[in-house]
Amino acid sequence: MSHHEMHRSHRIGWLRASVLGANDGIVSTASLIIGVASASTTHEHILIAGAAGLVAGAMSMAAGEYVSVSSQSDTEKADLAVEKKSLNEDYEFEINELAEIYEDRGLNSDLAKQVAIQLMNHDALGTHARDEIGISENVRAQPVQAAFSSAGTFTIGATLPLFTAWLVPIAHLVLIVAILSLIFLAILGGIAAQAGGASIIKGAIRVTFWGALAMSLTAMVGNLFSIVV
Repeated sequence: MSHHEMHRSHRIGWLRASVLGANDGIVSTASLIIGVASASTTHEHILIAGAAGLVAGAMSMAAGEYVSVSSQSDTEKADLAVEKKSLNEDYEFEINELAEIYEDRGLNSDLAKQVAIQLMNHDALGTHARDEIGISENVRAQPVQAAFSSAGTFTIGATLPLFTAWLVPIAHLVLIVAILSLIFLAILGGIAAQAGGASIIKGAIRVTFWGALAMSLTAMVGNLFSIVV
């Protein structure tokens, strides 16, 4: 009988950045539009604010992701450099160190050392990176990929409430943008949960809850600003 297992850990890097970007695009742009609309401004000003928020948000997400993931990548490279130096200076020590790791996982000492030797003969640095440091190819930091994924999905997410605001008359704008944005968020949460192998309902609820909270708070700020003015 053939057996095939579906693993999703290789999706962690781009999935996290993509979900974060799309979620932030919907929430921040919808909240901005609702906040500005609640302050009793014109339709044109609402659209200008939304478009400016889209551009600024996409660039901010790209820069933030790139800097953040680059820092992670720098740390990984530094750890690998230390490990490479140690392998060059004391190879036998590294074998014993790896063997101890395998012993802690349940192998007897002789078998643990045999496994350590064979794996290190195949790829010494890769073996220590994976089993000693915890760095694997599936979850290696990729700054450029994270930056483009986050910025691209932010733009897509932000376009949804902005396009809605463009089509809807100002009298019903706040309500319709809020409702459709929550629907978009629920769909996004469900898709992200499915891609990650988690509960679709739970994923949809948690994303929708925080989106609703953000939009409610910005609407309150917009109303307060309108009253003060």
